[in-house]
Amino acid sequence: MKYIILLFTAVFVVNSTLAQEAKDSLKPSIGINSQLSYKMLEPNQDLRKINILITERQKGALKNKSLTFGASLIALGDYQKSNTDSKFGYLMRHPTANNQIGKEVSEAVIHSFQFSATAAVTDWLTAYAEILYDPQQSFGPGTITSLTRNQLQLRKGYVLVGDLNKFPVYGAIGKMDAPFGLTGSVNPFTNSTLWHAFGGLGYGAQVAFKKSNVHATFMAVQGGSQFRALTTPVNDTNVPSKLNNFVFDLNYTLNIKEDIKFLFGGSYLHGSPYCHSFPVTHFSGCSDNNPAYTFYGKLDVKDRFTLKGGFAKTTEVWEGTHNPTPPLNVFEASKVSSLELGAKYKFNNSGTFKYAVSGEFSNFISGPDGAPWERQNQIVLGFSALFDNSSKLFVELFRTDGYVPLNFISGSAPNAPFPAGETHSERDAFSHGIVLGAQITL
Repeated sequence: MKYIILLFTAVFVVNSTLAQEAKDSLKPSIGINSQLSYKMLEPNQDLRKINILITERQKGALKNKSLTFGASLIALGDYQKSNTDSKFGYLMRHPTANNQIGKEVSEAVIHSFQFSATAAVTDWLTAYAEILYDPQQSFGPGTITSLTRNQLQLRKGYVLVGDLNKFPVYGAIGKMDAPFGLTGSVNPFTNSTLWHAFGGLGYGAQVAFKKSNVHATFMAVQGGSQFRALTTPVNDTNVPSKLNNFVFDLNYTLNIKEDIKFLFGGSYLHGSPYCHSFPVTHFSGCSDNNPAYTFYGKLDVKDRFTLKGGFAKTTEVWEGTHNPTPPLNVFEASKVSSLELGAKYKFNNSGTFKYAVSGEFSNFISGPDGAPWERQNQIVLGFSALFDNSSKLFVELFRTDGYVPLNFISGSAPNAPFPAGETHSERDAFSHGIVLGAQITL
């Protein structure tokens, strides 16, 4: 009899414990996940954020009925020098005379701040939203202290549907990065010129297939001029009233050895931003779309060494790169292309601090040989110390050759803002500098 009582007692205790655990698993929770937030908020290395989120959900990094907050701030100091008055080609802040005066500039600033919220509702339903403050790269007028450039924006926000543990297809709808190319950089802070040229952000809907090292993604994009690098005309206007743009990407990961992987792929974009006629202004309407394509690859060796590269180009010439006024009318309209090649080496993969060195070349070709707007090249060397897999200190040396702002790239209408036959683009301008900074993520 004693043993029977003990058996029933044990069964009761086990059942009570299991019942309590089941109840606890259904309780809503609010918290932080610094490592996940770093992956989602770092702005220049791995930019396939929807893929990151669906993969983290597959790994169980987020529990159901949880709300995870994240925050990331980048503070930096830099020094730059140019051979041409008030013309600095470094694109981590807008290259205009509103931002850089003279031939030497320096600053100690907040580059950006981000705040995110991730809601994991069920195994297959997730919502993500990200708020951004970025006065140095804001499209608002004025200087970095103008109120028009000190605004908050919902940088990204979407509903993600899918569970890769059960089905290889997932989808998202909202405001998100376009899955065009491998536009991320190997460097700790500076975006590649390829991203500046073709990194898209817009409203739309994605559907993707991911299984057996194959990853295919299709995104239907809202027409008109979107937030970045996505443009198709809607009745010859920039009004986004039709879903008439799209991006398709296909890549494959080849497992050469257990610790050596090679990813390669390509993308097609139906409507790139290089469709405007002369004179070129941001976000104005186009009469026709200008498609673009890209090929890319990335080699990872033992999670220590990374070699990556990519090339993107429009299929048609950018009409706005031809100025009809002498003497600039001798330069014909040109297709737009961008090339990127970079390498990174990690000294260690364990411990509180993880150190790495990196280097990258990238360019932007927008005109024929000899044109003032022919090209802008960028070379960056970086060193970083990542700690707790969520924050980093970094230093970079950089050089740019060419000064090619997209607004009025080949000149403007008479006296608005330049005299006819003149442009502010400068092929022979070059600048170089150093930047030190920190990205702190929680």
